[in-house]
Amino acid sequence: MVASLHEFPFHRYRVKGVAIKQQQPTQADMLLDYLEAMSIDFVFGVPGGAIEPLYNALARRAAAGRKPQVIIARHEAGAAFMADGYARETGKLGVCCATTGPGTTNLLTGVASAHADNIPLLIITPQTALPNFGKKSLQESSYDAINTVEMMAQCTRYNSLVSHIDQLEGKIYGALARAFQPPRGPVHLSIPMDIFSVPLKDKQHYYHVSKLSKQARNLDMDALEEMCTSLLSAKKIVLFLGTGAGYAINEIIQFAELVQAEIVTTPSAKGLVIHNHPFYRGVFGFAGHESARQSLESPSSELILAIGTGLGELSTSGWDQEALLNDRMIHIEDNFENFTRSPKAHLHVCGNLKTIISTMLERAQMAINAGKRCPILNTKLQIEQQAKHSLGFLLLNKPETYLQDSIPLKPQRVMYYLNELLPNNMRYVIDAGNSWAWVTHYLNIKQSHHYHIGMGYGAMAWGIGAAVGVALALKNQPVCCITGDGSYLMSAQEITVAQQHKVPLIILILNDSVLGMVKHGQALGGGEAIGFELPKVNYAMMAKAMGIQSFTIRTGQDFNTLDINAICHHPGPTLLDVYIDANEVPPMGVRMKSLAQQTSE
Repeated sequence: MVASLHEFPFHRYRVKGVAIKQQQPTQADMLLDYLEAMSIDFVFGVPGGAIEPLYNALARRAAAGRKPQVIIARHEAGAAFMADGYARETGKLGVCCATTGPGTTNLLTGVASAHADNIPLLIITPQTALPNFGKKSLQESSYDAINTVEMMAQCTRYNSLVSHIDQLEGKIYGALARAFQPPRGPVHLSIPMDIFSVPLKDKQHYYHVSKLSKQARNLDMDALEEMCTSLLSAKKIVLFLGTGAGYAINEIIQFAELVQAEIVTTPSAKGLVIHNHPFYRGVFGFAGHESARQSLESPSSELILAIGTGLGELSTSGWDQEALLNDRMIHIEDNFENFTRSPKAHLHVCGNLKTIISTMLERAQMAINAGKRCPILNTKLQIEQQAKHSLGFLLLNKPETYLQDSIPLKPQRVMYYLNELLPNNMRYVIDAGNSWAWVTHYLNIKQSHHYHIGMGYGAMAWGIGAAVGVALALKNQPVCCITGDGSYLMSAQEITVAQQHKVPLIILILNDSVLGMVKHGQALGGGEAIGFELPKVNYAMMAKAMGIQSFTIRTGQDFNTLDINAICHHPGPTLLDVYIDANEVPPMGVRMKSLAQQTSE
């Protein structure tokens, strides 16, 4: 048994003029104690009848100046997206909640998106009181009605209904621990409101949770030794990085520079490597670069180290066996499940990625010192020289459009202006749709870990909610969400959360009055042209109606007249309504090739 995490001082408080009544702590307070012990800053959600015991506890906590703080989204899916963005930016657990019934089902898309991208979230939903199960209570979602626990089972790593008060604390710990075990992902607790409201008699909490997010340092030593032998004999190595490589990226870059290994990333992992690093060859897969394909396919590339990637469709150019999924590849993972997608790999190495890469780095240095590998000379000088070139070694599709000022603006040209005007410390959050393609291919990332994209599930409007979560986590550092008008129309209201909390956030809308990926997908795939039209909307005026600063961008000069520094320090969101050429075809040929193959099969 450990000492109480907190002794809660209960008396009458006031929060923004509203009296908070004296009340004995409840089981909801215990749950929040554990979240505070994990240094969680926010709980994102939408209140409602059955979840009120949790909000009562949050109100008491706010009155005492304690965390987590409650953030009210405008839709439950937005709450889940915000928790997702917060988790990606901080490395902590994202937490969201909703009331029973439709509140819970509204969460599902956000939970599924986090599940697909292995993002650790805690999902808290209530049930009507246990004695009322099966009686058709309002919004009942028990196993006798609309069974939301069963729905959550398909997109969570841990999923449980708390049916007795004595289960609650153990299940809280079980859920929190499972969220960070590979494969990481969302966990769900469904807690009936009468259990949530039970007074907390024992203020001592039994579980240590502050270090649950630490990565275990397990290691397959036999596979590691075999891999190191292969590395020392290979003349040229290519590193293929997925998002799972993020927490070992410093060691990975050191290894690449030591052995002069070229670096290629998946689309989702684009933000791990600065765009002009001398060994970076760009993105392979959806909207990727020809320079990346050339690096992987080069006959001199004897070994490809695939690190921290689940090898999905978009990251492998439709499971390309010639360039990637072959016997030249060594697959390095902390999630054993991902090895099922690399059956032809020369070797599978499972374990903590930071430990594996550190060991590789140590062995390579020892080999150089012993004269078994040629040392690399002037690497620092090469990096400094190459950093002067804005595009590095990347080969762009249609490079002439990147520098072409026309009206309406080419999307490629929009990316050019963002590269030139936005500060180096900008965080980018990229929404689903054509934004994926334009950003993946043309946007430059100038600092590692400043880039978030949800490509596992591909939920439209994910980026808007996630950007709010990222901005809240960063407080006063600039964040830019790049989205399309289709996604914005799905979730425009979430921008008011950033307005309410006065966090700096740029929402840039690529406005072309179409569902771009649908339109161009139909044209490229030979389908019928149907269902892609959107109404012409003045999104700048729409934002102004919400009291939000906005600007209309139709020309390059409109970009140049923006006071970017003032926008980045503005206490609240800024919307940029950017009109683009709807007929410009995005670099999405890989996706179309994959769809064609699936159709023919």
